[in-house]
Amino acid sequence: MGERTTTHFPPEILEQYAGLGVDLRGLFSGGHLGERMGIEILEAAPEKVVGTMPVEGNTQPLGLLHGGASAVLAETLGSVGAMLHGGPSKMAVGVDLNATHHRGLRAGTVTGTATPVHRGRSSATYEIVITDEAGKRVCTARLTCMLRPATPTGSTTPPAN
Repeated sequence: MGERTTTHFPPEILEQYAGLGVDLRGLFSGGHLGERMGIEILEAAPEKVVGTMPVEGNTQPLGLLHGGASAVLAETLGSVGAMLHGGPSKMAVGVDLNATHHRGLRAGTVTGTATPVHRGRSSATYEIVITDEAGKRVCTARLTCMLRPATPTGSTTPPAN
């Protein structure tokens, strides 16, 4: 996928997670799926998460950006925002995702920007706008995450229901 960029975290986020033994960049990434899709998280804070994804390798049979790929980018960015909002004591679990696809793309890179619509104690909702390289909107998505207690070890494994 080429050279990975470094995610920018605000100092207060780095301080909040310092000393917890948590791989901050790993926790707030696209995970294995995001890595396969080439998702790069560029900026991460509870107020705004920005990431990119190549169109190439993420297309449907007609050669257009796959709607599911846009959904993965949207859920990744919104989940990172929700996790950062919840802090080290919470983990975010997506419970609702919707996406409207506005235009098709065959090449280039898309950029997603997640901003909060609601940030509460037990849930967080983010709007994610995905644009092409010219700044034209490709997809608009909304993700709602439930905020659950994190495991005591800082693991990303969700607790049993």
